[in-house]
Amino acid sequence: MPHPDPDAMYPNDNAAYPSLPRVAVGVVVTHSGKVLLIRRARAPRQGKWALPGGSVKLGETLQQAAQREVAEETGVTVSAREPVNSFDVITHDEQGRIRFHYVVVDLMADYVRGELTPNEEVDGIGWFEPGALDHLEIDPDTLALIRRCLSPRNGSE
Repeated sequence: MPHPDPDAMYPNDNAAYPSLPRVAVGVVVTHSGKVLLIRRARAPRQGKWALPGGSVKLGETLQQAAQREVAEETGVTVSAREPVNSFDVITHDEQGRIRFHYVVVDLMADYVRGELTPNEEVDGIGWFEPGALDHLEIDPDTLALIRRCLSPRNGSE
C-alpha cells in the first residue's frame, strides 16, 4: 500500500509556522582532523556557522537523510555513522507564535569524496581545524559537540 501524501495529511506542515515538529539531522563530518562547517544563508540561524544538515524526508533513515543533506549542501559524499546528540530548536515570532520547531539528531559521518560546492542554502563553507572554531560565529552547544567529537578518545581520526 503506498504511503499517504504528507502534504495532504498535514496541509500546514511548513518549515515556518509548522503544525508539528519537524525531524532534522545535523552532521559532524570529519576529515584529516578537521570538521566541515557551513554558514547558513536562511533562517533559522541565518549567518551563523553550523553543521550541514536539514529535514528528514518521509521514509528516510537518519543516516540516509544525513548523507543526502551533506551532498546537497556541500557537494561532498559522506558515510553517516551513529547519532551522537539530539536537541530542540524552537523559535517564536513577535506575537509569540512558534515560527520554527525542529527536533535535531546529530550524527557522525566520515568524508568519502568530493570537492566543496555550496548550494543556495549556504553562503560560506570550509574545513576547520579545532583551533579555528573560536573565531567563528557558532552556537556554543555546536562548538562543544564538535570538540567532543574531534576528541582522540572518540576515534575521529
